[in-house]
Amino acid sequence: MGERALKTMAWIVSLLCLAPIVAVAVTAASGTLETWNSLMATVMPRYTWTTVKLVVLVGFGSAVVGTATAWLVTTCEFPFRRTFEIMLALPLAFPAYVLAYAYTDLLDHPGAVQSALRNITGWGPQDYWFPEIRSLGGAAAMLVFVLYPYVYLLARAAFLKQSPTAYFAARTLGHTPWSAFWRVSLPMARPAIAGGVILALMETIADFGTVAHFGVQTFATGIYSAWFSMGDRMAASQLALCLLAVALAFALLERAQRGAAKRFPAGSRNETMERHPLGRWRAAAAFAACALPVAVGFAIPLFVLFDMAVDAGRSPFSSRYLGFVENSLILATVTAAVTVAGAIVIGFCARIAPSLAARFSAAAAGIGYAVPGGVIAVGLLVPFAALDNTIDAWARENFDVSTGLLFTGSIGLLVVAYMVRFIAAALGAFDTGISAIKPNIDAAARTLGRGSGRMLFEIHLPLLRPSLLTALLIVFVDVMKELPATLIMRPFNFDTLAVQAYRLASDERLQQAALPSLMIVGFGLLPVVLLCHTIGRSSRPKKVIRPRADALLPST
Repeated sequence: MGERALKTMAWIVSLLCLAPIVAVAVTAASGTLETWNSLMATVMPRYTWTTVKLVVLVGFGSAVVGTATAWLVTTCEFPFRRTFEIMLALPLAFPAYVLAYAYTDLLDHPGAVQSALRNITGWGPQDYWFPEIRSLGGAAAMLVFVLYPYVYLLARAAFLKQSPTAYFAARTLGHTPWSAFWRVSLPMARPAIAGGVILALMETIADFGTVAHFGVQTFATGIYSAWFSMGDRMAASQLALCLLAVALAFALLERAQRGAAKRFPAGSRNETMERHPLGRWRAAAAFAACALPVAVGFAIPLFVLFDMAVDAGRSPFSSRYLGFVENSLILATVTAAVTVAGAIVIGFCARIAPSLAARFSAAAAGIGYAVPGGVIAVGLLVPFAALDNTIDAWARENFDVSTGLLFTGSIGLLVVAYMVRFIAAALGAFDTGISAIKPNIDAAARTLGRGSGRMLFEIHLPLLRPSLLTALLIVFVDVMKELPATLIMRPFNFDTLAVQAYRLASDERLQQAALPSLMIVGFGLLPVVLLCHTIGRSSRPKKVIRPRADALLPST
């Protein structure tokens, strides 16, 4: 495979990733002002205001929970601190909509909590007030406890890389530990924290399952309703364009924050600050602060789902559920292979022929992570449906044969949608691995007569095996959890575990929805376990900087 062929393939993949974005913009722009005016007069203000409130709540909550827990496990010593370092990442295994199903069963009016409250107090249904889980606040809580690990992981890495001398300088100048954290450590970590919050917000605006289950009307639910309930594809495209604009704005902010993070000094890589020993009450408070998000985001919903699945009496080995698993595995496996192959082509071209065109190709392919699945689905279905109709009309006119739908409703087009959505994750893993391969290796291969293709297959791919395995696993599990694109684009009678869980929960059959939800969580644990293993194997700083006695956090 020559260099020209690799570049051609890279451009094909990049343009394919840009296609749904361009299609949404063109389709929405071609709509009539009457449709725009109708949307503005009816649903647009409600969707906008609800989405803004959800974004604010999730952004604030994930920032507080992620930053606080990262600071505690990084700088303080308390019981089970090292266990919490790992466990605080576990809620990433849960899709937010699965968490919503578990807490609806637990906290709703007929659920275990309110039933126990009525049995203990003797109250009737109208005698007490209880927070409504099916609300905007409930949806925000579910998203916070699933998405805060984005902030936690980035903030923890930022705190670990900070030089301890600035913090101790503030302490010797008379600042309290809280003041030193607020005025020194937090500003230095702010770009990383902001980057994690923006990632959480992009997931928030892309979420469909949670807000749909709780009856919260956002742009994501509006797109689905316009497409299926009203059959108005033009309205769906225009709503998708509005959501796309918000997503791209968050993507630009995330890139800017990522660049800002590089400008902060990290100090010596072998220096770390000795952790503050906490007294009894402060240690108990730190333990509770770390245990709460782990319990709410992982332990409690896992127990509730398992109990629901047992009560439902459904076997995971029945032919029906094995069919859902088979469909999910087919989609996830094919998509992971195709997506990682596309990431290899784009990333390797940027390596061997760095240029403005190569950077644009990589940026165009990586923009899909900021685009919600519903937007990608609309962006692909509109042009390919038109193409199917054109081919069918031509075949009828010339051969009196109907070709039907060749692309729309096919597994192939669904795989393309997944690839557009998740190729950024594969590109990130590939870039991380290839950055460790020195350019001298490429030069040596060239002098030995290796062309681009042979250099890729004989040298780079063997060296990149761990990174590529990580990329395959991440994309595989992301596809298993993806809901909006699957709902809109799946072939007829081709349901996955995510679709089955959503359909059962939509019919209020939450106990039956527990089994496919548990299966999704089981697959979701794979990349989280891999991530935790990587955290555990990460090299520990060798040199511990001990502060003066008067700079230690006072303990009680």
